[in-house]
Amino acid sequence: MNRRALIAALFGAATLLICAGAALAQPVPFAPPAGPPDPFALPQVSLSMGGEGGDWVGVLRILALLTVMTLAPGILLTMTSFTRIVIVFSFLRQALGTQQSPPNQVLVALALFLSVFIMSPVWSKVHTESIQPYVAGTISQDVALDRALAPVRSFMFQHTRQKDLALFIKTSGDDRPRTRRDVGTMQLIPAFVLSELKTAFQMGFMLYIPFLVLDMVVASILMAMGMMMLPPILISLPFKVMLFVLVDGWNLLVGSLVQSFA
Repeated sequence: MNRRALIAALFGAATLLICAGAALAQPVPFAPPAGPPDPFALPQVSLSMGGEGGDWVGVLRILALLTVMTLAPGILLTMTSFTRIVIVFSFLRQALGTQQSPPNQVLVALALFLSVFIMSPVWSKVHTESIQPYVAGTISQDVALDRALAPVRSFMFQHTRQKDLALFIKTSGDDRPRTRRDVGTMQLIPAFVLSELKTAFQMGFMLYIPFLVLDMVVASILMAMGMMMLPPILISLPFKVMLFVLVDGWNLLVGSLVQSFA
């Protein structure tokens, strides 16, 4: 019996070994090695809007708000007093010959705050007559836009030359307007910028005259002394700075700029 049991056990073990070898001998499908994740792969983002048709009115309002925020620097440069002020400051620095003093950041910041000060009455009217009623829901968006443009157009008309305005009206091919309401805003804005550039250059020329005279006097003195190789700007710079400080130039210049918009 022991002998038969031993033979049966050996036979069973042999059968198991054969089945295991057959299983290991079957081909395994090839799988490529997993590489590192793609660093440029973008996550999938799906946007959905509530409701059946979606709140398209809200989306369009947000898009309009983002567009206005994008155009805000252009609006600041073309529809306010910023253009005239920053150009006059640039002429002043060139007339003094101080190169980068005051730096551009200081001049632009000063021009920005002066523009806010000068335009504050206009923006107060826009806030009172347009923004507050629109937020309260008493007027529509079109009416709010018309009321907001009215004080700004009045400011631009006040500082726009008739010759510059006629140039753009004639170029556009429109008929001669009878009243200011007939003038388009897209014609008024470039005419206003052109007038501001001309006024700024006129003020810059008036700033140049005293410093130019001082440069000529210093150059004549140096030539009479035989110091022709010495740059006159090097000698006249301290005198120009001293002259500008003694006459309180910044006060006079800023006061003249503010009064020019009165």
